[in-house]
Amino acid sequence: MTNALTEKLLRRRRDGRGIGRAEEFLKQIVYGGNDGIVTTFAVVAGFAGYGAHGAAALGGIAVLLFGLANLFADATAMGLGEFLSSRSEQDVYRAARRKEEREIVRNPDRGWSEVIDILISRGMKWEDAHRIADVIARNPAFMADFMMQYQVGMADPEESSPAARATMTFVSFIAFGSAPLLPYFLLGPDPATFRISAFATFAALVALGLLRWKVTSETLRRCVGETVLVGGICALVAYVVGLAFTVN
Repeated sequence: MTNALTEKLLRRRRDGRGIGRAEEFLKQIVYGGNDGIVTTFAVVAGFAGYGAHGAAALGGIAVLLFGLANLFADATAMGLGEFLSSRSEQDVYRAARRKEEREIVRNPDRGWSEVIDILISRGMKWEDAHRIADVIARNPAFMADFMMQYQVGMADPEESSPAARATMTFVSFIAFGSAPLLPYFLLGPDPATFRISAFATFAALVALGLLRWKVTSETLRRCVGETVLVGGICALVAYVVGLAFTVN
């Protein structure tokens, strides 16, 4: 039965019937999208907070220039940062796994006992834990994976490509972050345009929250509420900073 289950899981993994792309890259989509919305709206909100006269003096082209420069520069920085972070995560995992493999070779009895302790701590009876630990001990590579997951607490990051994660962060940043700027491509830099931009920002945050809800199956209120709340706080801070220049 165990072999059949293992083979089924392996076939599912080979056939690509595990988690989907949206689930795999949810962190990058949410992180990149939220940061793109907030940082781009910060430029727009800064102009609006500075006052309509200030925005008009600089012109709509200036708003778009600063906004687009910020959008693509930050998207590139975040994408490259995600790439380096993913590579570093893989390096740390490999080093920790090599250490775990050496420990298994040097002291197999200790590793066997630790496997039993882990299984019992997760609710398994001692007899079953003993039997399964015997099987795991005969497969050092699997034992190393098991110890990394349940003792060290590190999931294997090797299956996720750093380049793919970086690209997803970049694309998500651009796609969601362009929302606050869209009204300024069509309208002048006046208070009405800013209100439309604020609504577009709100709509983008809601869309991001809905995506999170769809992927995670958490409650709609939590997913959308948290996303809008976090993004709204950041946007409000940017507006207040711009307003402070008007006051001074």
